[in-house]
Formats: sequence, structure tokens, C-alpha cells
Amino acid sequence: MPTSSKSDKRRTLTSAKIIEAALTIADTQGIETLSMRKLATALNVTAMSMYNHVANKDDLLSLMLDHVVSEFELPNKDGPWQDMLRRRAHSMRRAFLRHPWAPTLLISTITNGSHTMQDTNATLGCLINAGFSYAAADWARNAIDSHTFGYTMQELNFPVEPDKYKAAAAHYLPEIDKDKYPYLHSATEVLIKGEYDGITQFDFGLDLILSGLSPDNSQ
Repeated sequence: MPTSSKSDKRRTLTSAKIIEAALTIADTQGIETLSMRKLATALNVTAMSMYNHVANKDDLLSLMLDHVVSEFELPNKDGPWQDMLRRRAHSMRRAFLRHPWAPTLLISTITNGSHTMQDTNATLGCLINAGFSYAAADWARNAIDSHTFGYTMQELNFPVEPDKYKAAAAHYLPEIDKDKYPYLHSATEVLIKGEYDGITQFDFGLDLILSGLSPDNSQ
């Protein structure tokens, strides 16, 4: 059976296929390796043919980010707000773990993709319908997002793997002067003894934020 030619590929090329291929490259090889030429090679098309579907690389990145946001769970604007926002935060974290390049790019890029606007609209709507003012709803959304972004970025970039924490603590203990840093020294000993695993809990911070939010004091 004959193989498809590049002209055949161009005729069946869509923006969805381009985004899917770009995500695969970014997820497996890193966003810094992504180029329009490399993407064209992966799709077996010419680079010029892709410009019928994406304007340029910045447009491509915006579409990729909007796809990542589409993986966030949209809050039900009439649902229980704490449960809705908790589920959204967990879905956001899972999306970032699948696409480790996305958090840094999302906080440094302005995108007005449809999924991004739907996410913001639904999140604000859930809070506003629960009784929050528009300003407080925006502050609350940003507080939860900041925790999720920060936690996940630390999780992705921490220099020691979780199963190596105990060994790392034992390695660095001799460098922690017990007289100068008594609490740090004791905390490290607790980790070495296995009384604590050293892993920061995502829900601990999320619970603090959600429990501190109330529509009663949002005006």
C-alpha cells in the first residue's frame, strides 16, 4: 500500500492535529525544544502548511495553553463553592503534572482562548453566586490558583525525589549545627527517623485557603 504524501498530509491537517503534536513534543521533550520546523517534521508536512491553521509560534503556544486549561474541571456556578473550587484545584494540578512546561508559561502569558475564558467565568460565577463580591471572588480565585501553581512548580522542580528525602536529610544533618539551628536540626532528625515523610501536602494549603474564605466577609 502506498504511503501518504506530504500533499495528502496537508489536505488533512487541522489545528487540532497541530496542537496535539505540539503537546506531545512539549510534554516528552520540553517546551524549549519545540519549533515550527520540528513540529512540521513530526506531522510530515511543510512548515508553511501549518500557517494556514496557526498564525505563528506565539499563537501556537496560546492554543496549547488553552488546551491545558480545558483539562481543568469547570465549577458549577450553582454548586457548593468549596467543593467546586477544590475539585478545580486538583484537576489543575493533575493537568500541570501531565504538562510540566505549562505552569511557568501560563503565569507569564496572556491568553484569551475560549477554554481559558470559560474557566475564569465559571470560577467567578461559582463564587459570586455563593455571595462573594466581584473583587473578593477574583482575590479568592487568584489565591487558590497561586497555591496550585506554586505547589506544582515546586513539586516538579524540587531537587530531591520524595523517596530520597530521608537519605538526603541524613546526608545534610552533620551540616546543621544543633546549637545554632535547634528546630531545623530536630525536624531533620524526625524526618530521618521516619516520623514524618517530608512531603508537603497539597490539601493542607488548599484547606487553609478555603477555610479562610467566606462570602460573609467579602464585601
